[in-house]
Amino acid sequence: MPRFTCKVCSEPFDVPQRALDKYAGWTPSYCRAHSPRKGPRQARSKPPVEENLTLAQVLERYDGGPQEGVFTDGSASPNPGPGGWGFVWVEVGEVRIQDHGREAHTTNNRMELTALIAAFGALPEDARVTVYTDSKLCVNTIESWAAGWERKGWKRKGGEIKNLELVQELYGLRRARPDCKLEWIAAHSGNRWNEYADSLATAWARSAL
Repeated sequence: MPRFTCKVCSEPFDVPQRALDKYAGWTPSYCRAHSPRKGPRQARSKPPVEENLTLAQVLERYDGGPQEGVFTDGSASPNPGPGGWGFVWVEVGEVRIQDHGREAHTTNNRMELTALIAAFGALPEDARVTVYTDSKLCVNTIESWAAGWERKGWKRKGGEIKNLELVQELYGLRRARPDCKLEWIAAHSGNRWNEYADSLATAWARSAL
């Protein structure tokens, strides 16, 4: 079965030859989880807009979404390229802890994982909070796939586990905090603290935090 690489998550995915034969000239670019359209002939939905706001601008512009929890994000532009990560721990609408960082050459996925590692590392092991990420890949990796990979000696059917060292570190931190939840939140949808984490993750590209 022909294999392609997703432009969003960089993971390999297979497409039946009969589908390729049906749509001559079509080169699949997205895996099922990140497909912006249901079929090759439908119009592609517009990707979320990266505004690159400062923290103050985010707080002024947005007020929706959960008002408690830990919010994380990672970025790279271009992907791969320079990037950053950030997280913020919020209680009753107030910032308790925040942090961010950057790397000269990285990928979106590495920065998403790094943000989660920093966030879980900042939480005590008896914490009872929800940790949010706008990366479905990260949620699936840690909540659905990592346990099976560990049982198999950190191997996966179909190829290597990308960013394995980060996945292993995050999985260990997550497992040490069993009372926390890891949940997906939509990006660029007016959720104040997700936008705030995004601002931290893109701070490397601005002169002002």
